[in-house]
Amino acid sequence: MAVNNFFQEPELATVADSAGVPLYRQVKRTLIRLIEGGRYAPAGCLPSESVIASSLHVSIGTLRRAVDELVHEHVLVRRQGKGTFVAMHNNDRFLFQFFHVEKRGLEVTQAHEYPAVECVSFERARASEDEAAALGMRTGDPVFRIYNRLKLSGRPVVFDRLCISALTFKGLTEKRFVDRQSTVYHLYQHDFGITVLRAQERARAAGATREVCKVLGVQPDLAMLEVHRVALTFGEKAVEYRISTIDTRHHDYVSLLSKRS
Repeated sequence: MAVNNFFQEPELATVADSAGVPLYRQVKRTLIRLIEGGRYAPAGCLPSESVIASSLHVSIGTLRRAVDELVHEHVLVRRQGKGTFVAMHNNDRFLFQFFHVEKRGLEVTQAHEYPAVECVSFERARASEDEAAALGMRTGDPVFRIYNRLKLSGRPVVFDRLCISALTFKGLTEKRFVDRQSTVYHLYQHDFGITVLRAQERARAAGATREVCKVLGVQPDLAMLEVHRVALTFGEKAVEYRISTIDTRHHDYVSLLSKRS
C-alpha cells in the first residue's frame, strides 16, 4: 500500500478525539493498532517521521514521544541512518529481554551464552486449572505442552515446560517446532503473527521432582529455582505459560530492573 494511503481509514483519523488522553498516547495506540493489524510485518520499516506526523496531524515531537515508548517496550527498534522498524524476535533479543540465566561470576562486559535447546516432549493435551487461569481460557480447552531442556556450556541447567493454546497456534506440529530457525518467540511471531512483547514472572524455591531429576540429571530434592512466566502480546493478552526449573548450583538468575514507563 502506498505511504500516502497508509492512514486513510476513518478510525485512524480520530487520533485527537479521545478526551483526557494525552495526544502522544493516542498516537501510540494508533501505531499499535497498525502493527497489531499486520500493516507492518516484523522487521518492516515504518514511513518517515514527517510522513506519519503529517498523516496523523501531530507534531514531530508528539510522534517521537510515542515512538520512544514503543522502542522502550521493544515494539519498535531504531536503526541509525536506516529508520524505525517493527522489532523482530531473534537470538539477541531473546538473550537481552527474556533469558536471565547466567554462569556465576560472569562479568557485565562478557557476552551472555545462548542456550542449546532440546525438545524433550511435545504433546496435545487439555488445559489444567492452573494453565487455563494463566492463559485466560477454560479448563479442558485444547493446549500444546512442550518440554525443553536447556544446556549452557554443555551442562543441563534449565527444564522448561511450555503451555500454549492449540487454537491460537493451530497447525503447530512437533516437527515444525523442532525445525524452527530461531527462538520459540520468533516462531510465534514469524509463523503465527503473535509477538511476545513482555512477560510477567514469579519465582519460588522448589525441590527437584523425579521428572526434573531425569531431565537435568540432578539428585532428588536438590534445591532449585522455579520461575513461572506468562508471556504477553498486544492488549496484555496471555499467549504462553511457562514454568522454568533452574539448577542454580553454578548459575544465577539475573534480572535488570527498570521503572516501567
